Amino acid sequence: MTEVSARRSALIALAILTVVWAFNWIVMKAVLVYVGALTFSAMRYVFGTAVLFAVLALRGESLAPTPWRDTVIVGLAQTTAFQALVQLALISGGAGKTALLAYTMPFWVIPLAWLVLGDRPSPRQWLYIAIAAAGLMLVLQPWKAQVGMLSAVLALLGGGAWAIGTVFSKRLFLTTQVSPLRLTAWQMLYGTVLLVAIAACVHERETVWSSTLIGALLYNGILSSGLAWALWAFVVQRLAANVAGLASLSTPLLGVGFAWAILGERPDASEAIGIAVICAALFGVLRSPARPAKA
Repeated sequence: MTEVSARRSALIALAILTVVWAFNWIVMKAVLVYVGALTFSAMRYVFGTAVLFAVLALRGESLAPTPWRDTVIVGLAQTTAFQALVQLALISGGAGKTALLAYTMPFWVIPLAWLVLGDRPSPRQWLYIAIAAAGLMLVLQPWKAQVGMLSAVLALLGGGAWAIGTVFSKRLFLTTQVSPLRLTAWQMLYGTVLLVAIAACVHERETVWSSTLIGALLYNGILSSGLAWALWAFVVQRLAANVAGLASLSTPLLGVGFAWAILGERPDASEAIGIAVICAALFGVLRSPARPAKA
C-alpha cells in the first residue's frame, strides 16, 4: 500500500469512527437512567473484548499477547481510565460538553508525542493547533462555568488518559509488527480486568434491564467498544500521532450536533463560532503534509 493510499484509508476509517463515537455520547448519557456509570463501562468492555478476540480468531490472526509493558500502559490509560472517567463525567455533565472536554485529547497528544516519539509538529501544524485551541475555548466558554467543576475535571483527565494510550500505541507500531486489531484486543483485555474490579468494589444504583440498556450494550460492545477501537488503532498506525489526535476533534463536534438534535443541548452563538473555527483548523491540518514520526 502506498503512502497516499494508506493515508486515504486512515482518513476513511476516521470518518466512520466520527459517526460511531459521536452518536455514542448520546447513548452513554441516556443509559445512565438504567445502570450505574462504572457498571455500564465494565459491561460494555467485557462485551467489546469478547467481540475483538472473536474477530481475531475468525480472521486467523495470532492470539499471542502483544509486548506486555506498553500494552498494559495503553489498556490502563485508554480503556480503564478514559472510559471510567468520561462515563462518570456524564452523570452531571451534558453529552455535548463532556465530549468536547474529553476530546482535548489532541492537545495532550502534541507534547506527549514530541516527548515520547520525537514527533515534532511543523510550524504550519502549530498554527492550526492554535486556531483549534481558540475555537475550543469559544465552544467550552470556561468563563461561564456551564459545566460542573467535577464533571469538567473528570472529562479533562479522561482526555489526558486517552492521549497516553494513543502515544504508546504509536510507539508499539513503530517498534514492532503488531497488528492494530491484536493490540486493541489485548490492551482492552488488560484494561477491562481492572475496570470490572473497580465496578465490583463501588456501590452504584441497581441495574434496571430494559430494551434501551440491551441496545446500548449491543451498540457499545460491537461498534463503539469493539470494532471502533480497532479502527482507531489503524488510524494511529497510519497517521502521525499529532495529526490523528487533532483530526479526531471532528467527533465531539458531531456529538454536539447530535446532543442538540436529540437532547436539546443547543449551542449558543459563541459555541457555533467555535465549532466553525475548529472545522477550519481540522481542514487545514488534514491538508498539511504530516511529518513521519521517529522510530
